[in-house]
Amino acid sequence: MIKGYYFITDSGISRKGNVSDVKNAVRAGVKVIQYRNKNIDSGVLYREALKLRKIVKKAVFLINDRADIALAVGADGVHIGQSDLPYEKARKILGKNKIIGVTAHNVKEAMAAERAGADYLGVSPVFATRTKKDAGSAAGIDIIKKIKKRVKIPVVAIGGINLSNAKSVVDAGADSLCAISAVVTRKDVKREIEKFQALFKERF
Repeated sequence: MIKGYYFITDSGISRKGNVSDVKNAVRAGVKVIQYRNKNIDSGVLYREALKLRKIVKKAVFLINDRADIALAVGADGVHIGQSDLPYEKARKILGKNKIIGVTAHNVKEAMAAERAGADYLGVSPVFATRTKKDAGSAAGIDIIKKIKKRVKIPVVAIGGINLSNAKSVVDAGADSLCAISAVVTRKDVKREIEKFQALFKERF
């Protein structure tokens, strides 16, 4: 389920907006789409999430942080960070059938998330990134290798990834990767996504 290119919205840097970006992600055959927007109130967040949910029909649709919004719009699950709602609480809210991904910055956090029951890990930041101010220091591709040796759930590499370094991320064993600025700031979002997806063709 979690493999290939993983799409995350970012209206702050998007060239054409979240709706256009998500439509292009769907056209490019992206399997997982995460709606992330930390800078708007709950009502606006809900309305945009609902609009995106209607666009994402075949791919997995996740909401960043907000289990309540995920339930309200019928999303497939949530992605939570280390400072967000604890996994156990999110699972209690969402029930056993929803997907919950957890951000991990190191092996300890990755193993703890797997033990708790996380469906996949978002390992970040692999490289230095400007799209998430609280992402922390870049860990490099070695963190992917170390985590893959200790956990069995899928690993999504996030943070500072672009076409010049993406192959090293795939070669390190990442099941999936997300490159935000390298995609949503470009004129042809679909085409840029397809370039990243091509890197996984030999593995899957």
